[in-house]
Amino acid sequence: MIHLLNLLAAWSLALVWLWSAVRAGFGMSKLAELTQSQWDIPAAEIVTPAGKRTPRVSIIVPARNEAATIEPALRSLLELDYPNYEIIVVNDRSTDRTGEIVDAIASDVSARGRVTVVHVRELPPRWLGKTHAMWTAAQRATGDWLLFTDADVHQRPDALRRCLAYAQRERADHVVLLPTIVMESVGERMMIAFFQALFVFAHRPWKVADPKSKDHMGVGAFNFIRRDVYEALGTYERMRLAVVDDMQLGALVKQHGYAQRNAFGRDLVRIRWAHGALGMVRNLNKNLFAEFRYNIAMSAGAFIGLLALNLSPFLGVIFARGWAWPGYALALACIFGLYVGMSKRSTISPLYILLHPVSTVLMAGAIVNSTVSALWRGGIVWRGTLYPLSELRSSLR
Repeated sequence: MIHLLNLLAAWSLALVWLWSAVRAGFGMSKLAELTQSQWDIPAAEIVTPAGKRTPRVSIIVPARNEAATIEPALRSLLELDYPNYEIIVVNDRSTDRTGEIVDAIASDVSARGRVTVVHVRELPPRWLGKTHAMWTAAQRATGDWLLFTDADVHQRPDALRRCLAYAQRERADHVVLLPTIVMESVGERMMIAFFQALFVFAHRPWKVADPKSKDHMGVGAFNFIRRDVYEALGTYERMRLAVVDDMQLGALVKQHGYAQRNAFGRDLVRIRWAHGALGMVRNLNKNLFAEFRYNIAMSAGAFIGLLALNLSPFLGVIFARGWAWPGYALALACIFGLYVGMSKRSTISPLYILLHPVSTVLMAGAIVNSTVSALWRGGIVWRGTLYPLSELRSSLR
């Protein structure tokens, strides 16, 4: 009986990973790479369907205690080669020098009057700080398009122009430009390689463009949306307590039938997501329990499923015998195939698959930590503010 169960487990895993690898192999090639020459279109040639040339873009940057990163991020925005844009920075109750830094940049002659700073002194009830900051900035925006980005993101001068050209040609309402992650340690590369493999396993970014699918996407580093669509969705006021606000925005875009697109852009948008493997795990603390809708059963299921899917092929190759061994070997080969495929989109060697079990254990620990800490505290702590679980759960209804 045990032998039969092991055999079924091995070949079930093989089929799951084979299906994931095959669909990712065909699907990921469909995503545009915006650094290609076809997207290097002069700003003067970017025209909306209504005939408006060089449409205006409002770049929105929420910031809370970002003194260490915000100046170079804003300087990169001021160097964009697209002529018609504004930058709205919201200093959200910062207790460090963030407000002082952004005020100095806004008053600098190099800002050319492009930067507007809004200081939020108090957070209204039933709002997350970030969603409130983005909503506040969008209220003041004058652009035809809104770009929501973060205060630690660096953008290449042609990033906005290329993305807008892509959006106009594709007639997209919402574009997610997948950022390039800056990695400076083995631990960071290990975790990013793992996230990439998990990303194409759990999501289908190539299906986002299909209006018949429910697949959607959102990335806080570069969420680019038409203003009229943003307002039709109910603005961020509808997402007041959305912890994973970027994905929630993407979900609403797709649910309401608007055209959504994902694209790659090597080095167009860069971000140092975290320092070290444990730093990446800590960064997930607020997100994971929210991803599971603050549901203990869903969190437990994700924990078990993650370990079973990702550790079993390694253990099976070492310990299994008979016809179960080829099943585990095929599953492991398919995981390696995902690593090879994603290495073509990043600078990470596919040999980081050797550390996949370590990443799996760390990710499983992150799920436990996110769930237990939220339950222990009675809410999620984000940037020094506690948001009660009762409010967060009520926002899902």
